[in-house]
Amino acid sequence: MIALTLDEIAGIVDGELAAGTRSALVVDGPAFLDSRKPVPGGLFAAFDGANADGHDFAAGAVQAGAAAMLGSRDVGVPGVIVRDVEAALGRLARGVLRRLPETTVIALTGSSGKTSTKDLLGQVLATHAPTVFTEGSFNNEIGLPLTVLRADENTRYLLLEMGARGVGHIKQLCELAPPNIGLVLNIGTAHVGEFGSKETTASAKGELIEALPKDGLAVLNADDEYVARMAERSDAPVLWFGDQPSARVRAADVTVDENSCAGFTLSVDGVEARAQLRFVGEHQVSNALAAAAVCTGVGMTVPEIAAGIDAAEPLSGGRMTVTHRADGVIVIDDAYNANPESMRAGLKALATLARARSAGRSWAVLGQMAELGDSSAEAHDALGRLAVRLRVDRVLAVGPEARMIHAGAMHEGSGGQESATVADPDEAIAVLRAQLRPGDVVLVKASNSVGLRRVARALLEDDER
Repeated sequence: MIALTLDEIAGIVDGELAAGTRSALVVDGPAFLDSRKPVPGGLFAAFDGANADGHDFAAGAVQAGAAAMLGSRDVGVPGVIVRDVEAALGRLARGVLRRLPETTVIALTGSSGKTSTKDLLGQVLATHAPTVFTEGSFNNEIGLPLTVLRADENTRYLLLEMGARGVGHIKQLCELAPPNIGLVLNIGTAHVGEFGSKETTASAKGELIEALPKDGLAVLNADDEYVARMAERSDAPVLWFGDQPSARVRAADVTVDENSCAGFTLSVDGVEARAQLRFVGEHQVSNALAAAAVCTGVGMTVPEIAAGIDAAEPLSGGRMTVTHRADGVIVIDDAYNANPESMRAGLKALATLARARSAGRSWAVLGQMAELGDSSAEAHDALGRLAVRLRVDRVLAVGPEARMIHAGAMHEGSGGQESATVADPDEAIAVLRAQLRPGDVVLVKASNSVGLRRVARALLEDDER
């Protein structure tokens, strides 16, 4: 974060200094929430949450090196006191951005692939100029300001992932951090239970494009009809990526290696370079094109972009994270989130990995896809049917909400040996420990609320032991 005195911070957030606080005390580190991970010179944001009150930990954070606290009550440490810590954090982020006129703010959203694309794009941009980007999926009204407050005078690109739970949420995030470049990946069925329809999802995600200035840039997926319509929602120029004739950024000669990682020829306005992804799944090619389009928009050359793609690695856990155990078992941890589109992509990647190995079986350990609303039963049934068509050897549906996956597999022709249900993650772990053989490939995937990451961790802990 840029260096600010507490007096300056108080002015930005409309707060007051805590008793005994020196107004000239300087905060020159980022804001943070976890007192167990203090940032030297940083600003500890004390939230009074349902399970813990951050104010109780403020003294420890300051003793460990934080410069001060941003909180809603005086607890005897240097700090700025405000009525609403979340709102103040947002005002501080907006105030800091106003002092960084040379920083290009790039925001991205979509129904699926946001975090993987953000991780890829952030690493490629960083080869061009100093870049700050969202950690993990810290993409809401608290996470976004925390990312902004990691930027300083040297930051050329500030890359922000934006999530939404309803109409108006992305508009709010764009008010905190007005974007210069907006990227929309896709509109799918993720969270359709919350939004109500894909049309409403598109309306919400498109708020990012509406927030762009006339001299900004909209980067849009030409292959997604809902995204393509967003071009009408802004006066900013559009840079298209995909397979359609309108796309300037395209992929050709796509190949998939034995690790289910795709290589392709990147083409931008006819200039070509070969790129090889380290991210698992052929679906990552579209994400890579999205990243390449943004990089094209900021002036990177095609060879530079391809080299950046070659070097970029998956950063956020639980998203197609592949680990090879010593006994030859391969674990694919994709249990952070799930929707029909990402489930299909995960199953295809599993099938590709398994086919590349003559020994071993493919296992799909699948849990509920949450927030699908009335389409839930049909979507889970279709998932089981797809697993059978892809010749996945074992389908393990975890939890009562996932029983339709098993039903779909059985209806598609799976026998009792190939598909089964278990009550919870613990039972899934027991089955896997009893039946896994060297060379097996295991995909673990569900919505985060199901807790299947515990299954992946257990399989990896077995390897460590």
